[in-house]
Amino acid sequence: MESILERRHLPRHVAIIMDGNGRWAAARDLPRSEGHRAGTLAARAVVEECLNLGISELTLYTFSVENWSRPAEEIGFLFGLLTDFIKKELSRLEKRGVRLLIIGEISALPAYARKALDLACKRTAGNKDMILNLALNYSGREEIARACRLYMQSGLPAADFDARALAGGLYTAGRPDPDLVIRTSGEKRLSNFLLFQTAYSELYFCDALWPDFAAPDLHKALHDYAGRSRRFGGLGDGA
Repeated sequence: MESILERRHLPRHVAIIMDGNGRWAAARDLPRSEGHRAGTLAARAVVEECLNLGISELTLYTFSVENWSRPAEEIGFLFGLLTDFIKKELSRLEKRGVRLLIIGEISALPAYARKALDLACKRTAGNKDMILNLALNYSGREEIARACRLYMQSGLPAADFDARALAGGLYTAGRPDPDLVIRTSGEKRLSNFLLFQTAYSELYFCDALWPDFAAPDLHKALHDYAGRSRRFGGLGDGA
């Protein structure tokens, strides 16, 4: 797998649907909270490895709109865990040149979580080595609807509304779409994640539960990506 260490073979932007924390805990007769805790360690390791490899942008599907249906106790634990993680990792993010950005409607998050995230985003705003996007209270469908509302509110003619205009209203406006989307735990769907941005992303599904996903698993996904021929919908290219 040495070839993936060459920049020309690497995706510029990797997005990950981190799935399987609950199943990982259940398989070990542990509470779901321990699965989430182990999942944060996996996230930390993946961020570190992406930095080592020179990947310029990483997006992690951290908390979806649908996740609000979980028990209140679990949701409270998740946001407490997220807040602690951000506080503990902030100095490391600063030193490693990681810029933290949030995509999603974070106004619904607990105030303490918003405060920690806002501080981290401000303190890392000048970093240039890698962008780390956390998708929080995120919905791909709602993001598209939001972009449409923003355009309507702008007063611009409806006839001028096209895919480029829609892209300009997304949380990710002005940044590259994911080249590679990875989903763990064996599930094979996008689950409302970056629906517009992933139109031509390469998809990679693996059976590892998220807490077990480590550098070798990431390398395997990147090696698989490096062997693919990217196609973007031209006539006759099999798209």
